[in-house]
Amino acid sequence: MTTHIDDAQKKLGSVIRERRRAAGISQEAFATEVGIHRTYIGAVERGERNVSLANILRIARALNVSAAQLFNEAGL
Repeated sequence: MTTHIDDAQKKLGSVIRERRRAAGISQEAFATEVGIHRTYIGAVERGERNVSLANILRIARALNVSAAQLFNEAGL
């Protein structure tokens, strides 16, 4: 079960990183916009954090997409 969750975290983090980069936003600027510390955003993007629903919603809002879109792009 842990491997499945780890894979899901990595897939979601990768999608978040790709969208942030495509928007031309630095990790630091993005973290400020979202209201989350830069190191936390980095850990989310690397799939090291089990990010909360509240933070997923904040991240999605900052990327101008729905949380459902992020999950869909990650294949979740």
